[in-house]
Amino acid sequence: AERFLREARAAVRIRSEHVARVTDVGTLQDGVPYMVMEFLQGDDLSVVIKRQGGQPLPVVVEWLLQAGEALAEAHSLGIVHRDLKPGNLFLTRRPDGSPCVKVLDFGISKLTGEGPERGMTKTSDVMGSPFYMSPEQMRSTRSVDARSDIWALGAIFFELLAGATPFDAETMTGLVVSIMQEAPRDLSQYRRDLPPGAHAVVAKCLQKDP
Repeated sequence: AERFLREARAAVRIRSEHVARVTDVGTLQDGVPYMVMEFLQGDDLSVVIKRQGGQPLPVVVEWLLQAGEALAEAHSLGIVHRDLKPGNLFLTRRPDGSPCVKVLDFGISKLTGEGPERGMTKTSDVMGSPFYMSPEQMRSTRSVDARSDIWALGAIFFELLAGATPFDAETMTGLVVSIMQEAPRDLSQYRRDLPPGAHAVVAKCLQKDP
């Protein structure tokens, strides 16, 4: 219940058009918490990847710049998302038909300097989506900062271009080892049409050292 309320509080603080708006939050008479959010039409980016595979570079850059705008504001407010993934980036349309990406689900976000975080998140807790978790988040969910969100954006950037995640394994343990110790997949094996700058951005985001 506390994480539910945290999502509402975080979303209300961020004014960017690229965060799904929360208009009301409260508790019903029977004690069940509720949240009223804007109605979005479209698909999240995991659906886009599953349906269409890798996307054109200009399209991907526009989507991630929009998501980055929302995250920049969140980070300036001391909010770290901690669960960025294609499924939490929702692609909808503005009234003029132009694409608009909305960042969803601040339920496990971290408010830096917030006291209750220690009670809600033990160092041993693993929260987030493993394919998009930075090495430091694998070690300790509680101690991550905005750089972990940047790692996740890099993983999403790779997947939107390649149609595959930068790290993969048959088991959770194998995935953790891969993210912690191994280099990401070679993006050029999936896309030979990308300029050096695209490869450089992905490589910068996916550095092991924060």
